[in-house]
Amino acid sequence: MSLLKIRGIVMKIPKHVAIILDGNGRWAKSKGMPRNYGHTVGAKNVETVCKAADELGIKYLTLYAFSTENWNRPDREVEALMNLLESYLKNCIKTADKNNMRVRVIGETGRLSEKFQQKIKELEAASEHNTGLNLTIAINYGSRDEMLRAMRHVFTDIKEGKLLEADLNEQVFSSYLDTAELPDPDLLIRTSGEQRLSNYLLWQLAYSEFYFTQVPWPDFHKEELELAIEAYNSRDRRFGGLK
Repeated sequence: MSLLKIRGIVMKIPKHVAIILDGNGRWAKSKGMPRNYGHTVGAKNVETVCKAADELGIKYLTLYAFSTENWNRPDREVEALMNLLESYLKNCIKTADKNNMRVRVIGETGRLSEKFQQKIKELEAASEHNTGLNLTIAINYGSRDEMLRAMRHVFTDIKEGKLLEADLNEQVFSSYLDTAELPDPDLLIRTSGEQRLSNYLLWQLAYSEFYFTQVPWPDFHKEELELAIEAYNSRDRRFGGLK
């Protein structure tokens, strides 16, 4: 975990920050615009926050872009979100190259179109050897779904003799999750005032600090990220032990 002086105070910078991007629709409505306008502005803000995270020394950033429950939204909104995400991933190849950023996508991508899945593969392959910020985007992701998929994989490997039941522990189970290559988040941020996890990284957030802000995602910039880090530094992280 690195140190950085923010507004004259030396602070510990969390290695991994996870964010629930909330409030795009409400932000747009407050401005008399359609919900999809908020999603478009929110997508553009991803690069702004990625740049800020990199400047602050954050190594891993994981963003909740589309949940398994988001399919229940109106068809036109879902279609617009899918088109927006697909377009973002296409442009992200250039962004990742420019910013030396590695990008991964987690979630049940099998429900996405073949074209969408191909863009994910191209983006991950193109950025695989970049050494800057590690950006992970959760698309069609739900933590319960992730754990069920992991358990099915575990059961298959035990049945086929690839894994002994006696060897199954937390570390081994974590290796079956979508986030196997990532450290657990140190800090979770949720924008726009909601204070719930919404089926996001339930296993991985076991010891994370939570930060909730009223600021909607389209207005969440570097200054807001710094405020979240300040709050993180004010916490007494003992992990259930005694000092």
